[in-house]
Amino acid sequence: MLVEDTRSGAVTPQRGGGNRTQAEIDAIKAGLQGRLDELHAEYDRAVTETQQLSREHLADTAGDDDADIGTKTSQREGELSVLRGISERREQVELALQRLGEGTYGNCERCTAPIPVERLGLFPWATTCVGCKQLQERRAG
Repeated sequence: MLVEDTRSGAVTPQRGGGNRTQAEIDAIKAGLQGRLDELHAEYDRAVTETQQLSREHLADTAGDDDADIGTKTSQREGELSVLRGISERREQVELALQRLGEGTYGNCERCTAPIPVERLGLFPWATTCVGCKQLQERRAG
């Protein structure tokens, strides 16, 4: 864990997955912020596309039968699902940035063990180690 001195802004290594240099912390933060910026842009594009498709669907409803209505409803649900997915990914990255600022980034939320660097490399927003994630998935389904 990393602890930030609120007076100086310095981050010092603590237990668990800490022991990162300031350069590593800055690189992690830059990577997460870059991903967050990408997700904001992706979300904005998806909202614009969804609004455009909604206007087109509303303008083209004359003569629709049940199948047409069902198709449009299905398309709309798909569009909303995309927006939800992007929103969830944004929240994950925002949480990772928050955890980085709090000094808990890189430690499992459940067992507090360090999350392997390889996992964080693939999923920088990961909040659990592999073992806890597998346990969580087994319990969920």
